[in-house]
Amino acid sequence: MSSAQPGTIAVLGPGGVGGLLAALLSRAGHQVICLAGESTVQALTRNGIRVRSTRFGDFTAPVAAATHLTEPVDVCLITCKQTALDAALERVPADVLADGLTVPLLNGVEHPALLRRRYRPEQVVPGVIRVEATRTAPGVVIHSSPFVQVDLAGATAPADRVRAAAALLEDAGVQTRVSPDETTTLWTKMAFLAPMALLTTRYGITIGDLRTRYRDELLTLTDEATAVARACGADADADAVITMYDAFPAETKSSMQRDAEAGRALELDAIGGALLRSADQHGMTTPLAARLVAELKASARATQ
Repeated sequence: MSSAQPGTIAVLGPGGVGGLLAALLSRAGHQVICLAGESTVQALTRNGIRVRSTRFGDFTAPVAAATHLTEPVDVCLITCKQTALDAALERVPADVLADGLTVPLLNGVEHPALLRRRYRPEQVVPGVIRVEATRTAPGVVIHSSPFVQVDLAGATAPADRVRAAAALLEDAGVQTRVSPDETTTLWTKMAFLAPMALLTTRYGITIGDLRTRYRDELLTLTDEATAVARACGADADADAVITMYDAFPAETKSSMQRDAEAGRALELDAIGGALLRSADQHGMTTPLAARLVAELKASARATQ
């Protein structure tokens, strides 16, 4: 039985993360509309979303699906890859969204500004998500982490609407917090993600190998990333980030590394590029980050 007011939620990009959230929200009794390409729409309409989860068990949830939003919704979760964001947003016309909130759960720190230009600032509630979920086929999701955690921090949205969005996610079984500090929320994730993504992808290793064989580089890059985060106004601590790395299962891979292995486009600009741009804005040098980004760019060009 749903404990939150039933809502209508669009999910832009029902991949691993978006598909899991869509299925959980549907199972909790909310109306869910997944926005995707035609082949995915057909699969979701026909079969719903099938989830295999260490936390929630195995289940199938029905969802509506369309290539474009055609009706107002309470919340639009943006869960596509940053590399696909510009094209994906064409599926969510501002006039159709009306007063609905957009909740981007994307990697990086620069997308909120883009969304606030496209939609009204009071409609944008940036968030971060901690989860390991993979789409193995359209409408098929494997959730392998024992947690799904979301932090929301809408600096420009009314507080009651941010709390309402959080309540929808909580109702679906997602551990959700509302933070008063958007900068710290986004940069805390960035300071953790950037070193792990850049190093695991560059060397093709798991977090276990990274924190042993390449620990010196991990420590250096974490220092660089947290220094930039603090310069941007975030409360970021390198020791806390390293503690999180050391607690992760040794076999963990970054999402960027999995994209590289699958031959997909990398979120290199949204993660490494954004880190370098922020450092430059504050007159800082991040030599290891710069080297890794350059090497990964060169590697990507060589495989094209």
